[in-house]
Amino acid sequence: MTGISGKVVAITGASSGIGEATARLLAERGAAVVLGARRADRLDKLAEEIRESGGRAVAVATDVTRPEDLRRLVDRAVTQFGRLDVLVSNAGISKIGPVADLDVSGWSAMIDVNLRGVLHGIAAALPVFRRQGHGHLVTTVSTAGLKIVPTMAVYAATKNAVRTLLEGLRQESTDGVLRTTAVSPGYIRTELADSIDNAEVREQIRRNSDAFAISPDAVARAIAFAIEQPDDVEISDITIRPAVQG
Repeated sequence: MTGISGKVVAITGASSGIGEATARLLAERGAAVVLGARRADRLDKLAEEIRESGGRAVAVATDVTRPEDLRRLVDRAVTQFGRLDVLVSNAGISKIGPVADLDVSGWSAMIDVNLRGVLHGIAAALPVFRRQGHGHLVTTVSTAGLKIVPTMAVYAATKNAVRTLLEGLRQESTDGVLRTTAVSPGYIRTELADSIDNAEVREQIRRNSDAFAISPDAVARAIAFAIEQPDDVEISDITIRPAVQG
């Protein structure tokens, strides 16, 4: 299926930032969106706003660390709209700080959300894609994995693990059924900094964001570009960041 209109797209981390912007844009372009996030109140409000604007949207409270939640998200897409064409795995947290902080719980949380959360989505969606004969995994990674900098070592490690996972899956899936896309945003105006516990690092990230971060709408457009390609075209990697980001 070429284009976006008529496609069914599930999105994790959809209650704010890149996920919310992607949901709004894809719904405007005619997709049915199935919204997943932990903050059910914000999710319900977004779905209602999309429907009031003439779009199709449903909300499913989703914690990506729980495999059953991803199965429920995918099942809702299939039962509500008949199929699932795209899964946008966008949920993520950023417990960044120097490795010497020894924030073991923060490391574990990032692994659970940023890596296991993606795996749980793949496990839920891939059987549906195989049964249908088509499907597309679009996953938010990060420029933090492309340029390694202090305080982001473990965060970047989780993102590069996902990058490796997607490339391996791509090579295992050259039968034309599955497409994979890794989207690596740089500084984007989102709430990601709120998950940083290290106060000094959190404020530095916020200062950088205030100085030059770009709108999540820019990332949403990049995601839409990958999705709208003909089924025989795969956009494997997209890097999108502020023009002034070093």
